[in-house]
Formats: sequence, structure tokens, C-alpha cells
Amino acid sequence: MYIARGLKLPLSRVYGVATFYHLFSLKPSGAHTCVVCMGTACYVKGGGEVIKALEKELEIKVGETTPDHQMSLMAARCLGACGIAPAVVFDGRVAGKQTPEVVMSKNQGWQEK
Repeated sequence: MYIARGLKLPLSRVYGVATFYHLFSLKPSGAHTCVVCMGTACYVKGGGEVIKALEKELEIKVGETTPDHQMSLMAARCLGACGIAPAVVFDGRVAGKQTPEVVMSKNQGWQEK
């Protein structure tokens, strides 16, 4: 409502834009974000398995945030990084050729933040 008033637009237009683009969210996100690419190349090379491992470890589903508000898990249709598939973005940093084992390793650093 704040945005609609500020832009002098109907609430329905603002809501339509906010729900169309996947990077907009109507709920608060976690302190850290993990976005897994689910484009064709990433999916074929194991992106789905990466998501399954993260969902199991974090005990949340894609689109959700952990109860302690530390991690939000998202999926993207395509990150445009097909050459390093499967790609995952941890707090804005792209990591390529990810596997469930690599994503879960402490070497990523995102789990310790």
C-alpha cells in the first residue's frame, strides 16, 4: 500500500508487478539467501538434487525462510550461467558446478555466517 500510494498507482498494479518477478517478495527474507538455478542445463546436471539436499538440510522448501530467519531458499528459472551448471548463488556470489556434497560443505562459508 505504501508503494502504491507513493507512485499514485492502484494497489492491483503494484501487486501484479511484485508477484510477477521472482526476485520481489511479499514476505521478509532471511539474513542469507541461496538461489539454485533450475534452468535446463542446471536441472539436467543436478540442480534438482542440490535443491533436495538443501531442503532436507535446512528443513524448508523452496520459497521459504528458516524459522530463525537466517536462510531463504529460492529457485531461479535461469541464471544465464549454463557453462558452470549447476549454478547456485550464495548471498549474491555465484558458485558453479555444484553438487549436494559441495553445497553442504563448510567450505562454502555461507553456513558459518
